[in-house]
Amino acid sequence: MVSIGYFLSCEEFGPNELVRQAKMAEEAGFERLWISDHYHPWTSEQGNSPFVWSVIGALSQACSLPITTAVTCPTVRIHPAVIAQAAATAAVQTDGRFVLGVGTGEALNEHILGDAWPPPAVRRTMLDEAIDIIRRLHAGGQVSHYGEHYTVQQAQLYTLPEQPVPIYVSGFGPQAARRAGRTGDGFCTVLPDHSLVHAFRDNGGDDKPVQGGMKVCWADSEDAGVATAHRLWATEQLPGQLGQALPNPRDFEQASTLVTEDMVRGAVPCGPDPAKHIQAVQAFGDADFDEVYVQQIGPDQEAFFEAWSTKVLPELR
Repeated sequence: MVSIGYFLSCEEFGPNELVRQAKMAEEAGFERLWISDHYHPWTSEQGNSPFVWSVIGALSQACSLPITTAVTCPTVRIHPAVIAQAAATAAVQTDGRFVLGVGTGEALNEHILGDAWPPPAVRRTMLDEAIDIIRRLHAGGQVSHYGEHYTVQQAQLYTLPEQPVPIYVSGFGPQAARRAGRTGDGFCTVLPDHSLVHAFRDNGGDDKPVQGGMKVCWADSEDAGVATAHRLWATEQLPGQLGQALPNPRDFEQASTLVTEDMVRGAVPCGPDPAKHIQAVQAFGDADFDEVYVQQIGPDQEAFFEAWSTKVLPELR
């Protein structure tokens, strides 16, 4: 049976609200947390972007749910040696209930220091090297590294969890899934695609965990939910590499004018029908996912948690 968690959106909500939602999620019966890691929101309408590591520290004291970053880019904006320290501290704060989810990132967040935004193939090699650095630092002892992309000189982490932090790798296509199988302790994606799970498992993933993320908009009517989802998350329906290549929220706002409400209606479960929400989660279970994380779009969080705790989660279990 797939384990169901809640997806905290740092793009939509500030730090105090995210902590409040985490507590509501635990009380409603959700079993774990995903949290996004951004410097900018996708659009100004979303309106937030707190520093995820501060929020994780607060979450560790407010609830007991396991936490995964979905996902951190440890390659450009923040050096992997610093991410290693942040992840180790988060694991100590959560008594080992922390997973570092990593990916190759987006120009939206990574361009801010003026560094070049590398092509996908280079970003993948940077991620591989970053994962190696993080694992070596989590193993303890002093680390020096003089690699193709990064230098680490006589670094040592003194605050470490009892076990190294698991590192899950994100991917959205078969090549990325195969690479995640070779390099990750688990796999993160956002499509209930059985072929991606197979690609991961057949290339070293074996019985490692597979996590999936999805969005819904519980609302009084389907039309109201679609309008909210379109206003806040039309960016989800942009094609190809736009999500990785556009550098600013205003660019996403301009590109999102091409996304219609009907496109959102076909992609996001909206409205008060529990069957639609149940079916969306079951698609991940049918695709052999181990965990699925659900994000409620928009401010009506109380209605979402009430409905899911009474009408959706009991049916799924």
